[in-house]
Amino acid sequence: MIGIKIFWQSFLFLCLSLQIANAQHEVTIEITGLPNTHTDEPVFITGNFNGWIPAQAAYQMQKNDNRRHSIVLKNISDGLLEFKFNRGNWQKLECTPEGRLVNPHQVIIRGDTTIGAVIHSWRDDHPVSTALPQVQLMDSAFFMPQLKEYRGIRIYLPKNYSSSNKRYPVLYMHDGQDLFDEATSEGRIGPVEWGVDEAIDRSGKDCIVVAIDHADDKRKRIREYYIHPNRQYDTVYGKDYLRFVVETLKPYIDKHYRTQQGKENTYMAGSSMGGLLTLYAGLLYPDVFGALGVFSPSIWLDEGNSYKEIAAVKPGKAYTAQRYYFYGGGNENRKKPDGSFVEMSADVNLTIDALQKKINPEIKLAVNPEGRHGQWYWGLAFPGFYQWLTQGL
Repeated sequence: MIGIKIFWQSFLFLCLSLQIANAQHEVTIEITGLPNTHTDEPVFITGNFNGWIPAQAAYQMQKNDNRRHSIVLKNISDGLLEFKFNRGNWQKLECTPEGRLVNPHQVIIRGDTTIGAVIHSWRDDHPVSTALPQVQLMDSAFFMPQLKEYRGIRIYLPKNYSSSNKRYPVLYMHDGQDLFDEATSEGRIGPVEWGVDEAIDRSGKDCIVVAIDHADDKRKRIREYYIHPNRQYDTVYGKDYLRFVVETLKPYIDKHYRTQQGKENTYMAGSSMGGLLTLYAGLLYPDVFGALGVFSPSIWLDEGNSYKEIAAVKPGKAYTAQRYYFYGGGNENRKKPDGSFVEMSADVNLTIDALQKKINPEIKLAVNPEGRHGQWYWGLAFPGFYQWLTQGL
């Protein structure tokens, strides 16, 4: 009898623990302030509770007599609640009074609660483009012979470029649509851009940025950023993409713009799959790229190939003279194809250890403890990277 009693006590304790862990709450969200524009249009809420779908009928805010909008979200679990307001699509998001998009509202939920929020302005009431005048679409359809593709190339030139005879270092970056302009950016939580142009202007250190647009088809983008085939993609084009940068694009830029052409002044940076590709660019072309910015690299998807590539490297001065900047967010837990989860910090630290043991380049690690996987956080991290990149210039 004592054994049975203990069993039931343990069973009830387990059930209570599971109930607490899976507690579901009602969260009331009230908009307490609105702009005076578009007052006759519906307002929606979107967030991590509905897969960031911007205009679902079930998440339309209800207007009361006081012009306040509210909604009750049910079955919200303990933890981080993220949300944004919109009027039906990503082009009609809430924004700052100056017209810039913002990070989602973030609240830690521990029980039933009421949250108040203010919408300062609507994005579509401001100019569509957020890019600075020095950002140009160099070519909307630049031919990539190694890939037999055409792609947009964007370029940022320093403010004093046209009034000086100076030569400048060059930073090559991927996902060009997302770096300078909200008008061309796409993202899981809306068209947030990195703000690369503004960050460089504020730094006081001059550099040319060459940004290669990703393929419109996201699956094609992934194929172009993978170096090695894997279980998900048996045909990939990452080596051809890097050959395009080294053999076609860089010579074109060096010919048509005043660049400092040496390895010590040629850089590359990218995020997620673009971060993985940037890591490989450093490994495969140590005589071309002197510094690499590896933001939230998708190492967890690479099935260990990057570690094999590092192990196969023949150490030498080309590698020891390189510099690597790794960035990761403390909240970047990513799901692997096999269903398991991995922490970004674990992957990054393993990669850094492998690089240090094999080729011992200069390495800088930056971690945002609150950082998540997305352009908002990479934009926050970029100024620190750029300061590190241009030290001594």
